[in-house]
Amino acid sequence: MPISLSTSSKDKRVIPIATQVYEILSNADIKVSFDESLVNLEKNLKVKTKSENYIVKKSELLISIGGDGTMLNSSRRYGSKGIPILGINLGKVGFLTDISPNEITTRLLEVLKGDFIDDKRSFLEATIKGKKDTYLALNEIVIHSGAIAQLIQFDLYINDSFVYRQNADGLIVSSPSGSTAYSLSGGGPIVLPSVKAITLLPMFPHSLNTRPLLVDESTNIKIIICSRGKSAISF
Repeated sequence: MPISLSTSSKDKRVIPIATQVYEILSNADIKVSFDESLVNLEKNLKVKTKSENYIVKKSELLISIGGDGTMLNSSRRYGSKGIPILGINLGKVGFLTDISPNEITTRLLEVLKGDFIDDKRSFLEATIKGKKDTYLALNEIVIHSGAIAQLIQFDLYINDSFVYRQNADGLIVSSPSGSTAYSLSGGGPIVLPSVKAITLLPMFPHSLNTRPLLVDESTNIKIIICSRGKSAISF
């Protein structure tokens, strides 16, 4: 089973942990690759890093070393292309990462023996009118003004049906994975990953009766910015 390693973390523990993982997997006769984020390992282990395309084609598992941010980065780059991801947690929260540094050897050997839970997560996909690119997000997509304490006005459509016009600081569109991220800070519900839903949460709405809205994950959501001035989108 070819396995690859990746990171986006600048934590000084990344290199020694990646080296430890390499040794564990190599001793188990596993072929190990590194993407270009771990270029510093080339000198230590005398191995060459591989391109993103190579890892997508050749890997059956990707080990992401870092915090939840690193896991999100790895998910967009590799998980969205069907590669399972195992996270080693170097962050403070660790909602998404699986293994703590002090249990790497034990947990990795368990995974190699098939002792793990296959946890599938949904991605959000977005397009912007006038642009050809498609954007993916594991946690959330946020429409906002790009400024502090500045309202925007937008219309919300679900499956081409008008729902409401809203004045708010923005709108958080989150997956079940994202329900414990930005949406949680805004008072949104915690949604189990097994629930196939998308949460729509207005940010500081200028309204007395606005509530979070849950829709099926296959729903087509359209947001039209009505107000003049600046607006932005974050993934």
